[in-house]
Amino acid sequence: MAFPLPLTSHLPISTSSISRTSFLPLTPRQPSFFSDQNVSRRVLISCSSSSSSYSNNGSTPEPRNGSGLNGQSSFPGMPSLDGTSNPPLKWRRVLLKVSGEALAGDEQQNIDPKVTMSIAREVAAVTRLGIEVAIVVGGGNIFRGSTWAGCSGLDRSSADYIGMMATVMNAIFLQATMESIGIPTRVQTAFRMSEVAEPYIRRRAIRHLEKGRVVIFAAGTGNPFFTTDTAAALRCAEINAEVVLKATNVDGVFDDDPKRNPNARLHESLTYQEVTSKDLSVMDMTAITLCQENNIPVVVFNLSEPGNIAKAIKGERVGTLIGGTWNSIVANT
Repeated sequence: MAFPLPLTSHLPISTSSISRTSFLPLTPRQPSFFSDQNVSRRVLISCSSSSSSYSNNGSTPEPRNGSGLNGQSSFPGMPSLDGTSNPPLKWRRVLLKVSGEALAGDEQQNIDPKVTMSIAREVAAVTRLGIEVAIVVGGGNIFRGSTWAGCSGLDRSSADYIGMMATVMNAIFLQATMESIGIPTRVQTAFRMSEVAEPYIRRRAIRHLEKGRVVIFAAGTGNPFFTTDTAAALRCAEINAEVVLKATNVDGVFDDDPKRNPNARLHESLTYQEVTSKDLSVMDMTAITLCQENNIPVVVFNLSEPGNIAKAIKGERVGTLIGGTWNSIVANT
């Protein structure tokens, strides 16, 4: 039964206007598009739309871990949009150490664009799987402090500072290459160079990684007498990365120099103690000790082999694993 509802005005009315008061009958509520069921559906759609690939200004934003690109699921073992499933990943956050000599390629120039593009493409492939990647670059292709120390009165500290600035050059070049193919990248330096890069702030670096950005650490540790290998071990421990991936010009760690001995055997895995006792020239002792104390495994592999970077980042067997076994993530001393 419908009840009349007077539609009256809040303005003063005269007695003569009462006769003109209109009434609107109340009818039973009819289901509409904005019913409870439909409203909840709209909310779900809105939540899905908030993670779309467009930012407030209409530009394509940076991918986030777990978003999944090209129809791929960013979660290991979960089916992707095309019905396939990604293999489980050994590591979630890695630190890639690239030497300056590796960036030089055939050494006809300081930086080989083909090498940087190869690195960028392989890093792009693994970031789509949700793996967080940080990079430490060396500067030996431009200037090596330990080599120039003592020349023309140049002391070791000043030479090392020049070498740190060389790593910044490499980092900016690598950043430009990565961003040219759509990888959001940040460069952080150990000492302030605000016009060209961010200063290193641990919490900011971790936040960049969580947002799916690649972070390149430059200028080493910011202190002379420390190598970029030590910087890689230090940054790895600071950002809670699970492994140091050292990209070199050889296939891994051998029991002898493979250039002089063609029968040299490649080690599949080593302990930290074996590296130090045999004085294997993998990383300097400071870096190896820092990795050992923090249970950080190290993978040494050949950068020039196509696909090796992606394999190493995904935890596939490649090169030599130091401080662990391929079947276990826990480091072994």
